[in-house]
Amino acid sequence: MKTTIEHATRTKEEKHVTRRGIYVTAAAVLVLFAAMTFYLCRYALVNSRELFANDYNGREQLILEQNTRGKILAEDGDVLAQTLTNADGSEYRDYPYGSLFAHVVGYSVYGKAGIEKAEDYDLVRSGIPLSEKAEHERSGEKYPGNEVVTTLVPKIQQAASDAMGIYRGAIVVSEPSTGKILAMVSKPDYDPNQIRELWSGLLADNASGTLLNRASQGMYPPGSTFKILDAAEFIREHPEETASYSYSCNGTFTADGETIHCYHNQSHGQVDFRTSFAKSCNASFANIGLSLDKTKYAAFLKNMMFGEDLPFELPSARSSVDLAADTPTAQMLQVAIGQGTTSMSPLHLNLITAAVANDGVVMRPYVVQSVRTASGEVIRETKPAEYRRVMEEDTAAQMRLLMEDVVKEGTATKLQGYGYTAAGKTGSAEFSDADPSASHAWFTGYAPAEDPQFAVTVILEGAGSGGGYAVPMARAVLDACFAWQEQ
Repeated sequence: MKTTIEHATRTKEEKHVTRRGIYVTAAAVLVLFAAMTFYLCRYALVNSRELFANDYNGREQLILEQNTRGKILAEDGDVLAQTLTNADGSEYRDYPYGSLFAHVVGYSVYGKAGIEKAEDYDLVRSGIPLSEKAEHERSGEKYPGNEVVTTLVPKIQQAASDAMGIYRGAIVVSEPSTGKILAMVSKPDYDPNQIRELWSGLLADNASGTLLNRASQGMYPPGSTFKILDAAEFIREHPEETASYSYSCNGTFTADGETIHCYHNQSHGQVDFRTSFAKSCNASFANIGLSLDKTKYAAFLKNMMFGEDLPFELPSARSSVDLAADTPTAQMLQVAIGQGTTSMSPLHLNLITAAVANDGVVMRPYVVQSVRTASGEVIRETKPAEYRRVMEEDTAAQMRLLMEDVVKEGTATKLQGYGYTAAGKTGSAEFSDADPSASHAWFTGYAPAEDPQFAVTVILEGAGSGGGYAVPMARAVLDACFAWQEQ
């Protein structure tokens, strides 16, 4: 009898344990399900734009059956992109400026590009009031989509495009104190009005890279424009030596069996720190480069946004530089003159230039000023915001003096005498082992020198010297900037 009672008791306890296990498992599954549901909802909310842009998401076509894709406007209200209707009722995207804004505005088919892609989520939606929607419904019309107002200035964009002419390359114009992108030109370009007809040919033409936005995605050896970074680090590490520095240049510099030549083997003679920068003396900067602490310099360059994504709403390339504590002399010499494996995008160089002009602070660059409804109500607005301090205020002040000397007595004297002061740095970047004389032409700078309003960066592929080719183009762009400002 006792055994029977004990057995019944054990059976009861086992059933209790089993039920408790079922309850615990069920509770765990419910908690897990709730957590997954919360995560998916939160993910969908946080990443709603990315999910909407996914090629497998068919919601856009459903939305466009009710809404007309909105306009993209210049900063002055000029239409850069709009949707028009054919006589048969079919819609098409119209780009009134043709190829002028091709890369930055982009296109709205074949996966989209530029602002058309970045702002797709808002362009296909309509935020007009319900009363206005009712009027459109009564007349059998679609709702007008939201409008994107950009920071782009057509007159500056046109001046940059005209200055470049048939050259390949890019020009970026920004406002140092705010981060506004006023112009962004990339060549070769294309007419987005004809993108459907041109598409197959553009995809097949790998050599030209016409679809690539060279301004933000192009990667080039920076050449002597990299001396901006060398000089800033030298000032940071050796502030007491900047006034006493002296070097005798005979056109070459040799260390550990590695020889660096000045551009066209030019001999600069006895140069101090400021003259080394103004004349862009490779030999002197090779000497300066070897004096830098590699670990500190690598950290400085990392803070300068090398190896990371730029804080820009359109796709951009990651600039790179190979520098570590154990970097050999031969490689360090190449780093010092912006050659070897070092590569930068024009946008990145423009951000660095603007930081020098803005007391060492990089402002977050942006090309979308606001998003508003077709009736003018602002939905979202971009405010100028600091992104990062990349150099001390005193270092930036000394760099501005160096960059002023480049225009006053150095390699960018072609910027003198045009009614405004300017500062900057030229570069001639070798890119071909087969032809060592071939070089890209760079200029990056700002104006006015005493109160920077505009930062301009120019890269011309295979053009030659920066002072001979890029500087005159920068001058034409700056002329347009000041003409626009005076309106």
